[in-house]
Amino acid sequence: MITFLRPIMYTEDLDATIAFYCDILGFTCHARDDEWKWASLGKDDVAIMLAAPNAHTEYDKIGFTGSFYFTTDDVEALWQELKDKAKVCYDIETFPWGMREFAICDNNGYTLQFGQDV
Repeated sequence: MITFLRPIMYTEDLDATIAFYCDILGFTCHARDDEWKWASLGKDDVAIMLAAPNAHTEYDKIGFTGSFYFTTDDVEALWQELKDKAKVCYDIETFPWGMREFAICDNNGYTLQFGQDV
């Protein structure tokens, strides 16, 4: 049985990434280890870990071939809160599949999408 997913997102600047997620998105840093260059963050029912690339993983550059999709109960308010604080990937709009959503990039270039059922 799988009970939870907590992605680990690579970063080359742990301090800047913690600041982005905590100051811009309102996450809380629950644990941090500077020797390991690792942190665990959370907000509501969402949990992520941040880590510097290490010797156990093949690493060329920061990157991800997808996006992280966050479901919200008030996409309009979140759009108003974030649109001027981060690089916008695409503006808020309603899509034919029944979602109202937008996307921003974090400080590492990861695409963060936020959506709500309409």
